[in-house]
Amino acid sequence: MSDRVGLFVAGVQKAGTTSLDAYLRLHPGLAGASVKETHVFDDESQDWSEPADERLESYYPLSARKRGRLRFEATPITSFWPPALARVRRYNRQARIIIILRDPIERAWSHWSMERHRGADNLDFAQAIRDGRRRMTSGERGPALRAFSYVERGFYAAQVRRARRLFPDRQLLFLEYARLFADVPAALSRIADFLSLPAFPPVPCIRANSNPRPGERMSPEDVAYLREIFRRDAQEAVALAGIEAAHWLTFRTR
Repeated sequence: MSDRVGLFVAGVQKAGTTSLDAYLRLHPGLAGASVKETHVFDDESQDWSEPADERLESYYPLSARKRGRLRFEATPITSFWPPALARVRRYNRQARIIIILRDPIERAWSHWSMERHRGADNLDFAQAIRDGRRRMTSGERGPALRAFSYVERGFYAAQVRRARRLFPDRQLLFLEYARLFADVPAALSRIADFLSLPAFPPVPCIRANSNPRPGERMSPEDVAYLREIFRRDAQEAVALAGIEAAHWLTFRTR
């Protein structure tokens, strides 16, 4: 086993990565970073002509570096941020990558709800998914792309293709959000097999970062608009990732 960080929960945002991070920390063979999101590989202020080793190592106490424990981190922007996965590969070509995919309409709503709750976005959802996309300049990796990419992050096909181009299939595990949390023990069993680890111990139910605006729903018009935007990409992403997601894009408003 490599002594480098060997597992990266690389995406996607608002798809249960915080809960998964908490579950992974319950396995005695795994050691998590001192923070859930290190944001090492999406940091554009870093000189990428130099390796990221020292900075990443700083997130792991000496007790987590014992040989025999697989170290991991979970930064869900990693699959979305264009150069991030290539930087992970440069750091550790043997790294294992987990990416959770969620219905892109649900994901967009959850993302906007979070930013609105934080006070980071003053646009309502209808504006944010339409004219609000103009806040992001094409090709620019700036704050707006991080915060307001409600639609952009839901185009999964390019993210899956990038992951499969950079890493062999044996090092990639794609999970579907609803199925993961419908049967957590089964999902953890798959993860243990993927990592060649013993089974997880019994775990409690963990659901972190639930929607802070539970009483609100999308309008039928917004759902129809997003369904049309995402339809083709979602079909491609599901096929590429090899997941079952028949329920995607069937979101019902009350």
